[in-house]
Amino acid sequence: MLDLHLRHRQETAISTSTALTDALTALAAAAQVPRREGAPTTSWRWSVRQRMTTVRDALMQATSATDDGWLAARGGVAFRERNVLLGRLGDLGTEVLENPDVDQVQSLVLRLAHDISHHLQKVHDLAYDDVELELGGSE
Repeated sequence: MLDLHLRHRQETAISTSTALTDALTALAAAAQVPRREGAPTTSWRWSVRQRMTTVRDALMQATSATDDGWLAARGGVAFRERNVLLGRLGDLGTEVLENPDVDQVQSLVLRLAHDISHHLQKVHDLAYDDVELELGGSE
């Protein structure tokens, strides 16, 4: 029974993290698309904004719930960090569409993608520690 529980948890974590990783890759690629001098940025802005929506949806699915005492605190921190990142995504959505400084917007989008990637790594570390704890650790 424990094997089935761990396998289900791993499969869920892998599919969620794959979706988020793919969404982050698409966002970074869209943000880095070269723009011609003097060309309208409307399509670039909408492309980036659409990729941000995909990232938001994938980030909403990423969870780090654990019931173990010392891991629960780390899971709570990851949950709060996720909520802050979701807030930043929401705030940046308006910036992407309205801020006239496209270079600044590009920098903000890439920074946020980088921060979400770090968050995803923390969630992976937490999931690994949770599974390691259930299997008996490294002792």
